[in-house]
Amino acid sequence: MSLDKEQGGCPSAVTAPKEAGCAGAASPEMDRRQFFEMCKQALPAGMTLLAAAGPLSLANAQTSPAAGAVPEPKLANYAMAVDINKCIGCGRCAAACKAENKVPDSPHYVRTWVERYVIPRDGEAMVDSPNAGIDGFPDQPAVDILKTFFVPKLCNHCANPPCVQVCPVGATFQTRDGVVLVDEDYCVGCRYCIQACPYGARYLHPEKKVADKCTFCYHRITKGLLPACVEVCPTQARVFGDLNNRSSPIQRVLRFNPIMALKAELNTRPKVFYANADQEIR
Repeated sequence: MSLDKEQGGCPSAVTAPKEAGCAGAASPEMDRRQFFEMCKQALPAGMTLLAAAGPLSLANAQTSPAAGAVPEPKLANYAMAVDINKCIGCGRCAAACKAENKVPDSPHYVRTWVERYVIPRDGEAMVDSPNAGIDGFPDQPAVDILKTFFVPKLCNHCANPPCVQVCPVGATFQTRDGVVLVDEDYCVGCRYCIQACPYGARYLHPEKKVADKCTFCYHRITKGLLPACVEVCPTQARVFGDLNNRSSPIQRVLRFNPIMALKAELNTRPKVFYANADQEIR
């Protein structure tokens, strides 16, 4: 089909002669070889335009952040290290914890405590912790003592916490930054988590009737502060930090000291690490 020239139409590419063809219309005399030659000549110009536009691919289009978007920071993974060689058993950590977190004033209710280990040359190790170590320790027993040391204890904020698994209402949970907490509004006081904890780090609050434990002073660390027990330690035996941050103070402790975790064989993956610890610790 063709259009009349009087109407301003373009003649058919099949019937029109070369000189009357519209711009862009294919010439009947152009063979396949000429067509490829024309494409080869146009290719460098097209590549120049692509190079000027910059690299663009489907992968880049899907993964590149939007203009002005800020990448989400890497989440923290909080943990604590305790250097047994530095702990002097002063009990200031336990006292500060009670004051900071309003723990009931009774030896039976503690979030952290200090144990004294007395290792005799013969016989079993003797362990005591009167009033969580806040009031000091009595004189050592009259035996042939090989060594004595102090061990601060607290919730281990396990990466695989059994307390979270047994809670029937989801009151005990793990935050995105690795801290195990208790939601008092959900807790029904069933004590399942207290029984499941292999570290004895939980108790039932006598007034609130809910499970309570160490929180790494979560209300402080989310503001950039240290836990109360770490801040008051006079010998810096306790070190708090982020396992995902290579420059965190805890990384140096873990890197340059022999490290152990309590009851690691239970596969709870505890995140309270003990440096220079004795195998007698239990």
